[in-house]
Amino acid sequence: MRNPLSDTIVNIKPSGIRKFFDLVSEMEDAISLGVGEPDFDTPWHIRDEGIYSLEKGRTFYTSNAGLKELKEEICRYLHRRIHVEYDPADEVIVTVGGSEGIDIAMRAILNPGEEVLIPQPSYVSYEPCAVLAGGKPVIIELKAENEFRLTAEELQEAITDKTKLLVLPFPNNPTGAIMEKEDLEAIAQVIIEHDIFVLSDEIYSELSYKGDHVSIVSLPGMRERTILINGFSKSYAMTGWRLGYACGSKEIIEQMLKIHQFAIMCAPTTSQYAAVEALRNGDEDVAKMREAYNQRRRYLVHAFKEMKLDCFEPYGAFYVFPCIKEFGMTSEEFANRFLEEEKVAVVPGTAFGDCGEGFLRISYAYSLEDLKVALGKLQNFVSRLRSEQR
Repeated sequence: MRNPLSDTIVNIKPSGIRKFFDLVSEMEDAISLGVGEPDFDTPWHIRDEGIYSLEKGRTFYTSNAGLKELKEEICRYLHRRIHVEYDPADEVIVTVGGSEGIDIAMRAILNPGEEVLIPQPSYVSYEPCAVLAGGKPVIIELKAENEFRLTAEELQEAITDKTKLLVLPFPNNPTGAIMEKEDLEAIAQVIIEHDIFVLSDEIYSELSYKGDHVSIVSLPGMRERTILINGFSKSYAMTGWRLGYACGSKEIIEQMLKIHQFAIMCAPTTSQYAAVEALRNGDEDVAKMREAYNQRRRYLVHAFKEMKLDCFEPYGAFYVFPCIKEFGMTSEEFANRFLEEEKVAVVPGTAFGDCGEGFLRISYAYSLEDLKVALGKLQNFVSRLRSEQR
């Protein structure tokens, strides 16, 4: 029988995060610091709106691009938060999570062989999505000494005559790095000079702890060449509702919608009604969750200093990215031993790109009580490793 499988799919590696999820699920009393998912319940008034939509029998398809009411609220939200205007009729598409937005944006923009610049460490989907769209991923290795920000010099060096798209993954998963206005201005100048496009993944935009998040879309000349990806999973604790959105020029959104309507039809109707309520009345919920994450963030940064574990201070998302190079083992070896000996799961930095070697991703989307227990176990483990080295 002939081979039933696609070579392209077979050659894509599975997510490096899943391995540790599977191990933890089989281990009694294990603590996981590996999941990038809020520990908060979706705020009740948002859940209530979803329930109400079901009670009213709103279980039909919406238009392919999403509820008109939701697209209008998305545009109001973006105008309020990043001071950019979009036309809800032609420049917004509601997607099944931010991940679908990333996928269909790449498929709408890329021709076979065109290069996609992907700063790493970063979210695991960018590279396979580029491959599935026929593009060629080109990795830009971000550096700890730059707080894992993308510099204009690094971008300039990576651009060739085949470069079509830059992925801009900030605030960043897994490092917690952010890009401030002056960083983005330098990047925008290079982008315009070389006439390339940007996919700006801003799913963690509401989780920024150093002033308000700045979007590259708001800079002169960038709106027309940027696809903005965002969603409800992180900021509103709505991961299971599977709802995101993409905004951009009519020319690009029109083609993204074509893919979306053939592959998906429309995003979940119940989720869309709940999201309208989230955008209209959820600012206070977001602020409370952000303050809780910030408290946890400060606790972790202080704890790492106490145990003399090198870690730059992250200002976005809900992750820290400590360095474990002093122990002379790979990130995966460290994570495996930590899980076996202390029953705490963290994610090796290499799950987010080869340049994540020597680092771990630790999520603080957990209660402060759980974090204290886990960090106590990390202190014991680190002390034991240092004793072995003497």
